[in-house]
Amino acid sequence: MSLDDAAVRSAVDSVLPQLRADLQELVRVESVSSLPEKSDEVRRSAELVAEKLRELGCPDVKVVAEDGHPAVIAHFPAPDGQPTICLYSHHDVQPTGDPGLWATPPFDLTERDGRLYGRGSNDDKAGIAVHLGALRAFQGKPPVGVTLFIEGEEEIGSPSLARLIEKYHDELVSDVFVICDATNWEAGQPSFTTTLRGVADCVVELRTLDHALHSGGFGGVVPDALTAICRLLATLHDEQGNVAIEGLKTSEAPDLDYPEDRLRAESGLLDGVHWIGDGSAVARLWNKPACTVLAIDCTRVADASNTLAPVARAKVSLRVAPGDDASSALDALVAHLERNAPWGAQVTVTRGETGDPGIVPLEGELAETARGAFRDAWDGTEPVQVGCGGSIPMISDFQRAFPAAQVLVTAVADPDGRPHGIDESQDLTDLQKACLAEALLLARMAR
Repeated sequence: MSLDDAAVRSAVDSVLPQLRADLQELVRVESVSSLPEKSDEVRRSAELVAEKLRELGCPDVKVVAEDGHPAVIAHFPAPDGQPTICLYSHHDVQPTGDPGLWATPPFDLTERDGRLYGRGSNDDKAGIAVHLGALRAFQGKPPVGVTLFIEGEEEIGSPSLARLIEKYHDELVSDVFVICDATNWEAGQPSFTTTLRGVADCVVELRTLDHALHSGGFGGVVPDALTAICRLLATLHDEQGNVAIEGLKTSEAPDLDYPEDRLRAESGLLDGVHWIGDGSAVARLWNKPACTVLAIDCTRVADASNTLAPVARAKVSLRVAPGDDASSALDALVAHLERNAPWGAQVTVTRGETGDPGIVPLEGELAETARGAFRDAWDGTEPVQVGCGGSIPMISDFQRAFPAAQVLVTAVADPDGRPHGIDESQDLTDLQKACLAEALLLARMAR
């Protein structure tokens, strides 16, 4: 179904109520992939996406799994001579934390002040709603071939994605992949993400004793494991807060100003708390490594006694700069932890997951077509090329599996959306403009 720009705008306007309804229905499903007790909900979420695609008249829809949570693969065949675009999003979500801390129930989409609140309202069920809305604008008959790949494990690191890509490789081959799972520079400012940090993590365990001791009897001579691990973890950064692990790489940052007042407001940094690290804000967020202590196993304050702990454990996460390699970065982290344990404490490091960083060039004719579609959807606002401090390791998986394809990393979310946090939300205007941008892109890709 071929439409000019004016007709596309009109068609998108007509489907906006359904866009909102689709998102509301998707958010209601508690598809938390990290919780085993929610596995049926993740399956129900995949089936819901498949059902909506069948309602659109998609002739080939399947729910698939390879020893993991289910994904959806669907095909709208390309008209003769037309290219194929693959639209990616994920239907799984993060846990909500304490529901009582949310202003409204997390699985009930609620509008307040131009934003839609709910778990998955931006990450990443908004992406699914955008794909559905763009296809609805063409009444299920897009002018180019469209493949949808809606994953169900992104929030747990996509453990079965490589197997899915290998098994369904021929069905996923496309000229363009649109990965709708990033963040715009700000509300009202579209963006294409061109660099992404990778991720690696490990659990470090320190032992100093074969059993607990009375702190009064042996304190001052015998080191306890909890104090020892605190000293070890403190070596991960220098006095300014820069990562102090040898062997990690950095990459060149864009010349983009992140105003300090905006960064403080968006991050929620408390008054009097200083920034960490050196260099521009975007360099520290996107192009340098970051290291975080995610958790420490220790006695709760309420249960504390005057005891020297014999063992302590911590989970450490490393964000890996673009241009580095996640496996070698994890090697560097492990070596640092093993080398810097204080007082001869015995160290055991258990390696966790890794996900490579990514560089996604925005170059060529198809990229220019996409840039124009997004600029026009946002009423002449030029898209910004940004980095991503978080990780989307499957982008590298797609690049390796489909090296000839153009990969575009797009966004619906904005920095105020609080993905993974309490009161996650989506700017309603940006949701609608993202749908228009994708519809324009489909129309303009038609040869």
